[in-house]
Amino acid sequence: MSTTASGGGQRHVVVIGAGAVGCASAIEALRRGLQVTLLEPGEPGGEQASSFGNAGWFSSHSVVPPALPGAWRKVPGWLADPLGPLAVRWGYLPRALPWLLRYLASGWTEARVQRIAEALRTLLADAPALHRELAREAGVPELVEQHGLLHVYRSRAEFEGDALAWRVRARCGVQWEEWDGPELRAREPDLDARYTLGIFVPEAGHCRQPGAYVAALARHAEHLGARRRAARATGLRIEGGRLRAVLTDAGELPADAAVVSAGARSGELAAQAGTPVPLESERGYHVVLPGVTAPGPRTPMMAADGKLIVHAMRDGLRAAGQVEIAGLAAAPDWRRAEILRRHLASMFPALDVPPAQMTTWLGHRPSLPDGLPCIGLARGSDDVVLAFGHGHVGLGGSARTGRWVARLLAERRAWPELAPFDPRRFGRG
Repeated sequence: MSTTASGGGQRHVVVIGAGAVGCASAIEALRRGLQVTLLEPGEPGGEQASSFGNAGWFSSHSVVPPALPGAWRKVPGWLADPLGPLAVRWGYLPRALPWLLRYLASGWTEARVQRIAEALRTLLADAPALHRELAREAGVPELVEQHGLLHVYRSRAEFEGDALAWRVRARCGVQWEEWDGPELRAREPDLDARYTLGIFVPEAGHCRQPGAYVAALARHAEHLGARRRAARATGLRIEGGRLRAVLTDAGELPADAAVVSAGARSGELAAQAGTPVPLESERGYHVVLPGVTAPGPRTPMMAADGKLIVHAMRDGLRAAGQVEIAGLAAAPDWRRAEILRRHLASMFPALDVPPAQMTTWLGHRPSLPDGLPCIGLARGSDDVVLAFGHGHVGLGGSARTGRWVARLLAERRAWPELAPFDPRRFGRG
């Protein structure tokens, strides 16, 4: 008879990272009858977590990868404008270059983009419904709503500039409504008149407070039987293809299996499990006006001209966006937060946006160059499940990822639907 690290009959799984993906994975593993330890150095949903500060979208239509055909033409601009919506810091360019080349190649043709989109759709299509179920079980149903999401454009021509992305979405089964100027004015009376077209996606949903939601999921996992340990994973002890322990800054934690879901800090652990991947941080910023929800959006919206999302959350009005490639260690460039503030003020002219009253935040989106997360077994041991790299769709994709992770833990094999997400697709490094 096989023994377990817990000394009993249950297989002991250490879930590394208590973000949205880690918490969902812990909950689903517990449903499978596994013993779970949730390993996280900070408070789940706290300011250190990318889950805390994201835009709060359950965007089941976010299937288009970041790089599209012709993106290579924009590279000089990314380097020249340190405050553009997507920027690469010069000092970090040598390290980022291999990732950037793969990023550009992934979206080189529309056919490649379509393949990625179809894979992402399997991850995201039912995200709002799955999260409504999770939120209800976790005792916070009020934090998840499914009333659609809105994209706003200044003109029909600006919308047509995004034609490829919407064409790809349509082929994946996404449907939307077009709101012309008068209808957009009626539905969003506080929005600046320069926006004359709205694209409304009814199937999508949103989270009223992502940090609080993830904290509730962690509590729910504990209620179901998970143990939470406040420590940082530093390595994996694998012997003869079997996981023996997760190494932490507080000592060794015996384990029969592990889930690597540590966000942008997952790369080193994946490499120790024999599966190096080109993981990068897409640094994102937000600003919040505490206690302010109006004037503002009635529906969470993304503005095409500023590439930012504006969302009235439980604690105030949040504007989130920006992509900065500069690694995990570089200091924040708070000028980026000021850009978000200015654009927020321009979108809602009646809104008073004093810099002194807003709060700012920087987080790290764990991103892989092809826009697809890693969800699958590590090459070095089928006791290790890799589940990270969700980029801009980590919150939305976490519920389905958790179900897939639990199945991988139970069956120790992948299935055809997971092929696009195979962590081994990048080779041996």
